[in-house]
Order: sequence, then C-alpha cells, then structure tokens
Amino acid sequence: MLKRLVFVMLCAVVIIYAKNSGASVSSIMVDAADGKVIYESNADELRYPASLTKLMTLYITFNALENKRLKLTDKLKVSRVAAGRSPSKLGVQAGTTITVKDAIMAVIVKSANDCATVLAEHFSKNEAEFAQLMTSTAKKLGMKHTTFKNASGLPNSKQKTTARDMSVLAMAVYHHFPQYYKWFSLQSFKYKGQTITGHNHILRTFKGADGMKTGYTAASGYNIVTSATRNGKRVIAVTMGHKYLNERDKRVSLIMDKGLSHMNKSGGVDVAALTKEINTGCVSSAVVANNNVTKQKASARSYATKSKAPQTKRQYATATTSGKYAVQIGSFSNYNRAKNYALQVKNKIARKYAVHDIKVEKVAANNGTLYRSKVVGFAKNDATKVCRDMKKNKQACIVVADNGKLKMARR
Repeated sequence: MLKRLVFVMLCAVVIIYAKNSGASVSSIMVDAADGKVIYESNADELRYPASLTKLMTLYITFNALENKRLKLTDKLKVSRVAAGRSPSKLGVQAGTTITVKDAIMAVIVKSANDCATVLAEHFSKNEAEFAQLMTSTAKKLGMKHTTFKNASGLPNSKQKTTARDMSVLAMAVYHHFPQYYKWFSLQSFKYKGQTITGHNHILRTFKGADGMKTGYTAASGYNIVTSATRNGKRVIAVTMGHKYLNERDKRVSLIMDKGLSHMNKSGGVDVAALTKEINTGCVSSAVVANNNVTKQKASARSYATKSKAPQTKRQYATATTSGKYAVQIGSFSNYNRAKNYALQVKNKIARKYAVHDIKVEKVAANNGTLYRSKVVGFAKNDATKVCRDMKKNKQACIVVADNGKLKMARR
C-alpha cells in the first residue's frame, strides 16, 4: 500500500511538472537505430549548449584516434590559458602534460573545462580556431543551427545550438565511435592516485542509461544528452533549458521511460500517442522500482550537498554577471494577456536567439494589479539586440537583470 501511495504521488508531481514546465524547455527523443524522431517539443529553438559542447570536442578527438593521428598515450601540453579555465576543471597546471586518455576521461566524467581546452589547443593554434573546426564539423554532420565558439561550453552569447542538433551529434558519437562510447557510462576514474567522480545522476537512477553528457550555465539552464536501452531497443534523448537539476532529470527519465515502453510494443511507435503520454504521464513503476530506498537517500544527500544548494545559491548571487538577463516587454492588467504576449514574443525571437523561458511578474500599482511580461534567459548582448530590434518595430521593451528568483505569477 505504501509503495502504491508513493507511486501515485510521484505521478502527480510529474504531471504537474509536465504541464507547467514542458513548454519552456526544448526536448527531443530519437530511435538510436535509425535516428527517427519519436518525440519532440520546441526541438528547433536556439539554446546555449553549455557543457554539451564537449561532445563535439570529444567527437573530433575520437576521429583523430581512429585515423591514427593521435594515441591515447600521447602527452599533451597544458598551456597557461588551459590551466586558467574556470571550473568545472581537473586542475592541471600550466607547463605540465596530461595523456590523451586522462584528458578524455576528465572531459567525460568531470566535465573539465581545462582539459577540453588542452585537447582544442592540440588540434589548433588556439581555441577560437578549434571552434571553427567544431562548427564546420557540425555542418557536415547535419547540425544546421549550431555555432561553436569554444571547446568547453563556457558562456558565449554566440555559441548556440538546438535540441535536434544535439541529437544528431549524439547519434554520430554513438554510431561512429562505438569503441569509445562505453566511456560515457563511467561515473568515476583514477587520476594521479585520486578518484575523480562525476555528476550525471541519470546513470544511477535510470535503469539502462549508459551516457552521455550533462551541462549547465546560468543562461542555458540545466541540459542533458543521454541514452538508454531496454529489451534490445535504444533511445537517445535531449532536454535543455531546465531551471532545476532534479526537474531536468525527472523530465528526461519520463521521456526515455515512455519511449522505450512504446518501442517494445508490437506495431511500432505511435508518435501521437507517445507524445500525449509524455506530456501528461508519469514514470512507470519499473523506473520507480529501480530507485530503491537506499538510492533515494543517497541521491537526496547528493543533491543537497553537491548540487542543489550550492548551485542555486551561486545562480542567484552571480546572476547579473553570468549572462542572465531578461527583456521586459510590457505590462498588462490581465494575467492571461501578459502570459500570451510573452509566449508570442518568445516564439518569434526563438528562431534567432537562444531563449530560456518567460515570466509574468505580479506587481502592485496605484490603479490596481499589473502583470509584467518578460522573456528571460539571455546573455546581455542578446537581450540588448532583441530589445533594439523590438524598438525598431515600435514595440516597447527594456533590458533588466534577471536573478532567477521570480516564479510565474498567480492570477
């Protein structure tokens, strides 16, 4: 009875999350066998990739290994630029060396920005030049809307992609380099006698998950590209732009659980039915059962001590310096009008700029309550450009810092 009650409560939480948050993120799921899209939502909206960027750095590295232009035992020089990269990082020192394999492990498990730069500088004279190689490789793979500006995913307003493009890259990594794909399932590795641990919780909490990469910046939100198998079927799923880590993990678990369940039914996947289930459904008892009491406690401790508390605090404290800005686009006396206008503007500019979300802020005014419409999640430069374009079209707007604390207003 207790298990049933817990399962019902989990369903209710996921349904509420799907209804309230699904529209503000970008998601896609493909059949890994042939790349057929079996679920998508806002999959072509421009987003900041954050550390999902490292999948392309690794793809180019794997290609060099396969073509014998690089060996796992090769030692790469660590420049002052690479050593100075901001966290997450392995902590390599300028003037030292690191083996190709250790650099790859650090990028996959630790999401080490310093090691991503080490790899980039091996292939090109500097990281900016390597980013051009990344972008040209992306175009060759069919990633039509992706531009890279660095090897790690550190904030850059011009570094953009889409969930669909990220699924294309994930497919390429999985199919082109199966001998290296297995490394994406690692949750730790040894470096100089120390155990370096990762933070991809899906590898522990979703049965059958075996990779690939997580990512986060203040402007991008929480992103993930992941893959899982069940009964011989495999899906690759991407979801981007989540405000909270645990919401991202719940969302991708829901998507993969429903997708794998449908793929194992006779008659193929009914995409319309699957989409409906994902948008209104909950995670199956099989996934719930995989998260036993011990894992739930461990995961809760992990989120509380490593992820949620410090990241949330850091996000609020540095919001105005981490590329998190909003464009305030109007004030209305009616909540629905404010929300609908924000959605309308967001959908229009999403074709050109990476957009995270909308907000409706409830404020008291002399003549009653007002609802301010905002499109949020921009780098400062992009917010300025959006507002400038709107003003050219006689639309009012102002650029404001967004500290992430505001929730959607209640009517």
